[in-house]
Amino acid sequence: MASEGQPAPSFAIVGYAARFPGAADADEFWDVLREGRDAISEVPADRWDVDEFFDPDPDTPGKIATRRAGFVDDVTGFDAPFFGMSTREVRMLDPQHRLLLETAWRAVEHSGTAPTALADTNTGVFVGLATHDYLGMASGDLTFPEIEAYMAIGTSNAAAAGRISFRLGLQGPSVAVDTACSSSLVAIHQACQALRLGECDLALAGGANVLLTPATMITFSSAHMLAPDGRCKTFDAAADGYVRGEGCGVIVIKRLEDAINDGDRIRAVIRGSAINQDGASGGLTVPNGVAQQRVIAEALKRSGLVAADVDYLEAHGTGTSLGDPIEAQAAGAVLGEGRKAGDPLLIGSAKTNIGHLEAAAGIAGVIKVILSLENELLPAHLNFQTPSPHIPWDRLALQVVQEATPWERNGEARIAGVSSFGFAGTNAHVILEEAPAQAVQAAGDAAGVPPAAVLVLECHQRPGIVDPGRSPRIMQQHKGCQSMRLRLARHQCAQLLDQPYSFVAQFVPNRRRAQRRPIPLGEHRVDATEHVRRALGEQFGGWHPQRDVGVPDLVFGARDSLTDGRFGLQ
Repeated sequence: MASEGQPAPSFAIVGYAARFPGAADADEFWDVLREGRDAISEVPADRWDVDEFFDPDPDTPGKIATRRAGFVDDVTGFDAPFFGMSTREVRMLDPQHRLLLETAWRAVEHSGTAPTALADTNTGVFVGLATHDYLGMASGDLTFPEIEAYMAIGTSNAAAAGRISFRLGLQGPSVAVDTACSSSLVAIHQACQALRLGECDLALAGGANVLLTPATMITFSSAHMLAPDGRCKTFDAAADGYVRGEGCGVIVIKRLEDAINDGDRIRAVIRGSAINQDGASGGLTVPNGVAQQRVIAEALKRSGLVAADVDYLEAHGTGTSLGDPIEAQAAGAVLGEGRKAGDPLLIGSAKTNIGHLEAAAGIAGVIKVILSLENELLPAHLNFQTPSPHIPWDRLALQVVQEATPWERNGEARIAGVSSFGFAGTNAHVILEEAPAQAVQAAGDAAGVPPAAVLVLECHQRPGIVDPGRSPRIMQQHKGCQSMRLRLARHQCAQLLDQPYSFVAQFVPNRRRAQRRPIPLGEHRVDATEHVRRALGEQFGGWHPQRDVGVPDLVFGARDSLTDGRFGLQ
C-alpha cells in the first residue's frame, strides 16, 4: 500500500491484444464498438446442435432457453509448430490455453518488444479462467486407458499461466485466477500489486473464456440467468438475463515511471485498483451493493482521485433485473458524489456488443476503455430503449451512453472506471486514465522514420490460426495467404514509402513463427518503394501497393536499434 495520505503508484499499459466475438483482433473490436454492432450469433454447428438443446422454457431439463451467444472464429485452431508443441500435446490443450498463449504473444509484440527478448526476465503472468468445458469433453470422450499425462497440463488453469511463462522464458510470478466473472480484472489487480512490490518488472494480465459444450449453458439457463433473445439489455426495463460470450484479451503492464524512462508508447494508465468480497449477502450469487460501493471507493482512494474526476464507468452490466439496479445505485452512490449539475457519470457496457465473457469480461472492458481513450470516442451502449424502473434515475447522477459520444483531450485527464463482479461474490474495480501528455508527445515524435528501421514482411492468413499439427508453409506455397502486409515499428507504411533510409527487412511466412529469417534488402540509402517492390517482385511474383499496404494493425517491435537482438537480427 502507499503511504498514508499518498496515492498508490500508477502503472502503464504499453500493449494489448484481443480476440472477441466479431473481432479477430483489437482493431476489429474497435470497429464493432464504433459501429455499434451486435456481435452475437446463433450457436454454430461446430459447437453443438442448437435445435437439439433449445427449448424456450428454462425449466425444461437438459435444455437451453436461448439459441444465441457470442463466438470467435476457429476457436480450436492453433499453430503448434510455432510454439514448439507436438500434435499429441495440442490435442489435449484446452482452447482457452491456446488463445491465451497466442494473445499474450501478440500483446507483447504490440508493446514494441519481440516476445523472444523477454526470456530470462522478471516478467509476470496473471490470467483469469473459470470454465472447464474442454476437460469435460475430454473426460467424456476418452476411455480410462486413453487418458495420458498431457491431459493434466492441457486442462489445468495453473498450466495456462505457466505455459506462457515457459514458452517465453519468463521468470516472474505466474498465476491463474478464478473468481468467476471478475477473474481477469482481479488478475490485472494482482499484476499491479506484484509490480508495486517488485515481484516483477513487467506483467502480462488478462483472461479467456470459451464455450465448447452445452453443459454450462444448461446450468445457467436452468438458473434463469440467460436472456432468451440473446441480448444483454443492460439498465433497460426489458433486462431479463445475459448472453454468454467467449474470447481472450491480454494487456502488458509496467510501472509508469519505468515506461516513461524506457520511452514506451503508453496506451493508458492504471491509477488504482481494488478487490473485495460480498460476504453474507442475500445469497451466494446475489450482489451486495454495499460491497460494490466499498470496492469502487477503495480504488478511487488508491488512485488519489475524487468521484467527479471520473468521466465514464464501463459497468459490469450483465443485463439482469436484479444485478443492474444494485450496480447502478452503488456506482451512483460513490461516483455520483460531488458532481456538478449537467455533468453526470456516463455509463455503458461492452456486454451489449459481445455478450458476457465471464472470466474475460473484465479485460474486455479494460480494452474497450483503452480503445475509447485512443480514439477519443465513447461508443454507444446498445439495447437501451426504456430506462429500468427499478433504478432511481432521478436520484442518481448517471447517464447511459445511448449514442457515440466524443471523448476528446481537453487539458484535463480523461478517466474511467471498470467494474467486474463475480457470481461467487468477488468484486473488482480498476481506474484507468489517458496516457500522460509527455508520453503522447514522445510517441508522436517517434512516429517519424528513424535513421534505421525494420521492415517486416508478413504472410497474413485468414482465418488466422493454423490447425494443430499443420506446419506453416513458405509464402510461395501457402494456399491460404490472401495478402502481403507491411508491418513496421513506430511508423506507418505510408511514411516509410515516402522516405529514403537504411533498412533491413524480415520475411515472416507466418506471424506466429518464433524464428524469423531476416533478408538484408540494403544497408545504404535507397528508395524504399522501388527496393521493396523489386525484392517482392523477384521473390513472390509481384506486389500491389494499393492492395497490400496500409496502416499496420500489429507491431513486431518498436526499438530504433537493429543491433540489440530484439528482432532476431544477430
